[in-house]
Amino acid sequence: MEFPETSQSLIARVKDLKDAAAWAEFLGIYRPVVYRMARRRGMQDADAQDVTQQVLVAVSRAVGDWQSGSNRPPFRAWLVTITRNAVAKAISRPRRDAGTGSTTVMQLLNAQPAADPETTAEFVQESRQEALRWAADQIQPEFSLVTWRLFWETAVEGRPAADVAAAAGRSTGAVYMARFRVLRRLKEKVQEVSRHWDV
Repeated sequence: MEFPETSQSLIARVKDLKDAAAWAEFLGIYRPVVYRMARRRGMQDADAQDVTQQVLVAVSRAVGDWQSGSNRPPFRAWLVTITRNAVAKAISRPRRDAGTGSTTVMQLLNAQPAADPETTAEFVQESRQEALRWAADQIQPEFSLVTWRLFWETAVEGRPAADVAAAAGRSTGAVYMARFRVLRRLKEKVQEVSRHWDV
């Protein structure tokens, strides 16, 4: 599935901390990504939750100063840097970090070296998976239980369409049609969110 470039318009919306819809979308995808990255590095649940909160607070404080440009990091790289630094800082310090935030946060982030390819690839993969989960949750109410089950069993669980059709008392064509309809809508929803966040 293609993931289009970051939408500058939605990034601009997130710069407005009062735009609840933009922030809900952002948090729905990136909170679990940051949390899982922290957990994979050996952090306990509570510590990973703290780091996740720190990353989101840092983003909310600094996103207003983020600008696109050839000499500036892309939005996704900027997010990777914040996440990587917060996780590394939490792992290396036994005590809780004191909250900070100002325009100097932006200067510090821009001064950081580029994220290593492995961390960036992990962040991108996690973001894509979370975008799919989020999109599936968003669109599921648009379909009947039967249509969703036919899609899920074939596209997600990987069961053969003929077996699913026989078990559901449907034709194989009906199974393929259900899967097609859900996948088409899922792709639309994923592209909608990926246009915004370059996942």
